[in-house]
Amino acid sequence: MASTFPNISISTERLVLRPFDEDDTSALVEMMNDEQVVAWTSAPHPYTEADARRWATRLAPAERTEGRGIVFAVTEFLTQRLVGIVHLQNTDWRVRSSEIAYVIAPWARGEGYASEAALVTAQWLFQDQKFERLELRTAADNTASQQVAQKIGCISEGILRNAWIARARTGDGDWADVRTDVIVWSLLPEDLAGVSEQLADTGGFTSFTDWN
Repeated sequence: MASTFPNISISTERLVLRPFDEDDTSALVEMMNDEQVVAWTSAPHPYTEADARRWATRLAPAERTEGRGIVFAVTEFLTQRLVGIVHLQNTDWRVRSSEIAYVIAPWARGEGYASEAALVTAQWLFQDQKFERLELRTAADNTASQQVAQKIGCISEGILRNAWIARARTGDGDWADVRTDVIVWSLLPEDLAGVSEQLADTGGFTSFTDWN
């Protein structure tokens, strides 16, 4: 039984999900320094070019080669502009389960890209990789991420109290750590049947190819 994901790209009508490369550095720096990304992720702040290069060339590829998951750079099909990140992590190969996380650049929000990228990843994970469970964790106040979870058909399973540290602006403009609850969501293969046909048609992967 395979214990690593294939090195691939996935295409939809609007998006291409592919491995990161060093050319993504500048766009990654801009995205990761956005206020919402700083607030809801544990990424370094300020996020530097060195951080971005290390992620694109070392950390992200290691997720796949070491069997922990896979990282996709989400790009627009037509412009090739970096839309965001989809990250499968904490993968359990025996249980056939993985956890999904995503980040969307501020310029790309409101276009349905987060739900499209998350849904196509779930479809690929279930249909091609034969996984049986996808988990998602959202901070209690991160309503945008929760809306994505609901839109792709995830079921809320419960709350982990005091389980995450987010960041919030202080009165003097600095960032401070803030402890928060976490909502746990899950998606099973049969849950995709409840996703609207319109969303499924938009998010369904049209092709996936080996990445060289």
